[in-house]
Amino acid sequence: MKPEPSNDADKLLHRTLREWEVKEPLPPRFTEHVWQRIAREEAQAPASILTLLSSWLAQAFARPALAVSYVTVLLMAGLVAGYWHAQTEKARTLENLSARYVQMLNPYQTHAMNR
Repeated sequence: MKPEPSNDADKLLHRTLREWEVKEPLPPRFTEHVWQRIAREEAQAPASILTLLSSWLAQAFARPALAVSYVTVLLMAGLVAGYWHAQTEKARTLENLSARYVQMLNPYQTHAMNR
């Protein structure tokens, strides 16, 4: 991104802002009141389901034991799903090859091929 060309007014503004000093002190307990206002605004803001879910996950995965168990459960679920898929694919392939073998030996027998 190219910087915009500055003119004399911008230079004057930047110099004035650098020289500016606040001489009056802040009111007592100013910082505390600011943080209280921020907390009230956050409490009043409606939280979406996605926000609640992401904050819950962040808090839950801050504990290593839960994170490791979650990853382990997902890994096991993936392995079981892969094994089941491989078994069904193997059974289908075996049936298809068996039908082709029977068809090769006896071309007029089409019973196994039409399943």
